[in-house]
Amino acid sequence: MSKARIAVLVSGGGTNLEALLNAREAGKIPHGEIVVVLSSSSGAYALERAKNHGVPGFAVPRKESTQEAFEAGLMEKLTEYQANMIILAGFLSILSEEFVRRWPDRILNVHPALIPSFCGKGMYGLRVHEAALEKGVKVTGATVHFVNEIPDGGEILLQKAVEVLPGDTPEVLQRRVMEQAEWVLLPQAAELVARGLTHRKERTVL
Repeated sequence: MSKARIAVLVSGGGTNLEALLNAREAGKIPHGEIVVVLSSSSGAYALERAKNHGVPGFAVPRKESTQEAFEAGLMEKLTEYQANMIILAGFLSILSEEFVRRWPDRILNVHPALIPSFCGKGMYGLRVHEAALEKGVKVTGATVHFVNEIPDGGEILLQKAVEVLPGDTPEVLQRRVMEQAEWVLLPQAAELVARGLTHRKERTVL
């Protein structure tokens, strides 16, 4: 069976990457293979996680690089490893419209809220959970969506709700959303899209 060749783009510790790698090893992404991990930061611990799982990992530093040079560096590695699908897992760099258009319905992102709430430009990391607590919502969650030229604006694939509890801090809520939603949804969405890509490829061959 042919498999989608998945590249995971990261910027930090790589907890979402770890969830994907563990799911892959548990056979939960049968139609996909994680072939390379690319980090926008050379010091990201996510690269160590990739190494621990036997997946090639490389830094393509965003700092002190133009958008064009940064994306050219990404494309070089994506081409080298013949990736045909991208997952943004805690990837904090914005990709240009030109880059995104090269990958229609092939780039997935996880956002730590129920889009359309607490999303868009500048809404990432703890800021999302701070905003949710400030608003006083009783339920938050996570969303996996396709990436287009609008931040957090692509087609929604999966969502999962998570309860906000009295006394939650942004850090506590962030951890609960990761454990109960992000780490659950990402492998499911990866398999969903990978399966679609492999079936599309098989139909094309036939």
